[in-house]
Amino acid sequence: MNQFNDMFQGLLNLRIWSLFVKEFHQIRRNRRLVILLIIPPTLNIVLFGLALNPTFENLQLGVVDYSRTPESRELISAFTEGLVFKTHAYYASTQELGDAIGRGELDAGLVLPSDFAEKRQRHETVNVQLLVDAVNANTATISGGYAARIIASFNQKIATSERPQTPTADPGEVSLTTNPAARVIIMPRLTLLYNPGLKSSWFITTGMIGLLLVLQGSVVSSASLVREKEIGTIEQLLMTPARNSEIILAKVAPIFLLLSFDIALALIVARLAFGVPVRGSLPLFFFSASLCVLCGIGLGMMIATFTRTQQQAQLMGFFTNPPLALLSGATTPIEAMPNWLQPITALNPVKHFAIISRGILLKGSGVEVLYPQLLALAAIAVVMVSVSAWHFRKQLR
Repeated sequence: MNQFNDMFQGLLNLRIWSLFVKEFHQIRRNRRLVILLIIPPTLNIVLFGLALNPTFENLQLGVVDYSRTPESRELISAFTEGLVFKTHAYYASTQELGDAIGRGELDAGLVLPSDFAEKRQRHETVNVQLLVDAVNANTATISGGYAARIIASFNQKIATSERPQTPTADPGEVSLTTNPAARVIIMPRLTLLYNPGLKSSWFITTGMIGLLLVLQGSVVSSASLVREKEIGTIEQLLMTPARNSEIILAKVAPIFLLLSFDIALALIVARLAFGVPVRGSLPLFFFSASLCVLCGIGLGMMIATFTRTQQQAQLMGFFTNPPLALLSGATTPIEAMPNWLQPITALNPVKHFAIISRGILLKGSGVEVLYPQLLALAAIAVVMVSVSAWHFRKQLR
């Protein structure tokens, strides 16, 4: 019995070793598979570590200083001493400050009253206002907490520095006693704009719409075009009198029309399931979403030019989809990413559509505010579709 077990174990080990060697050589000969097995996991791990940063730094802060005194500048300096807030600009009125927040130039705004210095000197309570763009509920909550801690630390600093010196029995010694009147209290008043309920689902949902449109467009278009290669119908299409450009257009147009229904579906789900408001122009939203769909189709056509089977297309999707999601700002703020990584997000169509979607649905912004993102999204769509169609047409020759 033992001899039989030994023989069986040796035979099993021999088969496993042979299969192992065969699979190893097969993978080694497939250089594209080797690249897909090494580069995407490495790149995605790096992006996860960099992009999904729970800390908040360099939040753009706008300031309206009606006091314009050394005391008011001292409080502004307290806000910018750390890495959380960074002074973006000074504004003459709260109206200009609110407009800048509405355009997405600022994450928060600080308003100091004209009697700030006088009340401090009289040891009276001073009210300062902090305006926060609450489209991103998580950022708004954390910003408010940071501001409260900064002001509490500033109040403690004032109370400590203004303690009077009282003589003691020894003329050479001075003791510090706390003067209750010197405890100046600055009370922050937090105003949440565009999302007073701090519903994080509004921020995530409006960002995920663009991400789903691009990913859906890339998956559907790549699968459709690669399937033509697998079953051999590409050669049959080439036998028809139609030109290559007509063949590509006939393949892309139905996909675009089908994906256009996903725009309405996503908006309806966001409205019914999460109560996302629609404060801006619906035609502008559908137009920008259509550009986002074109970007996804262009990406899918590009994937189809580099792959021959649907399995390869799916593996290529693992290479492109995670970076699109992580570098889009759809679920996490771009400000949390390293400074050198943030400019790369300008090439991501999902980032531009997320700004457009939140601007239209949550802020009620129009073309006059969103035209930079619209132009960037249109340029990315034109380039991606043109380059991928040109490359795919070369394969049809």
